[in-house]
Amino acid sequence: MISFDIDNYRYNLRAAALILNGDRVLLHQIEGDDFWFVPGGRVDAGELAAATVVREMQEELAEVVTCEKLLWTVENFFTYRGQKHHELGLYFLTHLKPESRLLTTAGPYTGTEGKLKLHFDWFRLADLHQLDIRPSFLAQALTGLQLNTQLNKQLNKQLPVQHIVQHEIE
Repeated sequence: MISFDIDNYRYNLRAAALILNGDRVLLHQIEGDDFWFVPGGRVDAGELAAATVVREMQEELAEVVTCEKLLWTVENFFTYRGQKHHELGLYFLTHLKPESRLLTTAGPYTGTEGKLKLHFDWFRLADLHQLDIRPSFLAQALTGLQLNTQLNKQLNKQLPVQHIVQHEIE
């Protein structure tokens, strides 16, 4: 995985899955944390970022997904468990198979990442402003994404990739 320490920072290259189901988005959290984020993980050396999303969803939830499009590149600066991070995140619009248990059964769902227990659940886009979601730009961006995706279908145009810089270092 592409993750290393340099100066006072841990640098990560992360690929993330934006999975929408109507007016809801799939989020997850690590057991013991009080914030939520979109599923994904660190890219392995020589691995395509979209392939990372597919691999992580298979490893964490035994789900098969398809990455449609890169939506955001995010330079994210934050502190987690006392460690400063500099993360480059690649956020992909991602789809579950129609027969996915995540679409056919009510959550929450559990998964694992090594020894860590993960909790997954669907959240209404309209309610994200009440949630501690990280990076924090996601609450507003996901609401805009839903509106733009609906407009995109009507106009048959591609959504542009956006570059976002997020500073949340404590």
